[in-house]
Amino acid sequence: MRGWPLAAAALCALTLGLAGSPAALADDPTVTEAGASASASVMAVRKGDRGPAVRRIQRRLRLSADGVFGKDTRRAVRRFQRRQDLTTDGVVGPITRRALGLPPFSQGSLVSTGGAGGLAVPGILERIAECESGGNPRAVSPSGQYRGKYQFSRGTWKDYGGRGSDPAEASERHQDRIALRLYRARGTDPWPACSRRS
Repeated sequence: MRGWPLAAAALCALTLGLAGSPAALADDPTVTEAGASASASVMAVRKGDRGPAVRRIQRRLRLSADGVFGKDTRRAVRRFQRRQDLTTDGVVGPITRRALGLPPFSQGSLVSTGGAGGLAVPGILERIAECESGGNPRAVSPSGQYRGKYQFSRGTWKDYGGRGSDPAEASERHQDRIALRLYRARGTDPWPACSRRS
């Protein structure tokens, strides 16, 4: 029942035709920005989340970028929000993200430790993905030989159970699953350049 005031406020805003106004777009993960769907982008990043999205936030706040949204990151976000005269909640929602000068985060740029059904990807794989493709599940190497977030070859993709013929067309979650399977079988050997940097 704690969410009923928020639901009532949203209903009032819709009724009054204010839903598109900046005041109605508070740092609330339930509010979607125009043109973005909840499945296409992450609406809020908060304590307990981890991944490339958190690293980008940490870099922007000049913190050590470990990709884990812990108490230090939350404290830095709150400090930034206070300085920018934003709602000081320690959550990077649409307004705080824009104030930080960051583009919307893709769904795959975040692993929520509290979310149901989330695949926990080891930090080393997150760093490899960031190095290989910038964390982009649709990335394709200039030669076209390596594809997806982890830059799989089509042969490796197929050998480790990848669905479909093109890793870059698979869901990010499925790419994470195959990368985890590959990592458990071969360690970081499939990513020699990026594993040395990670």
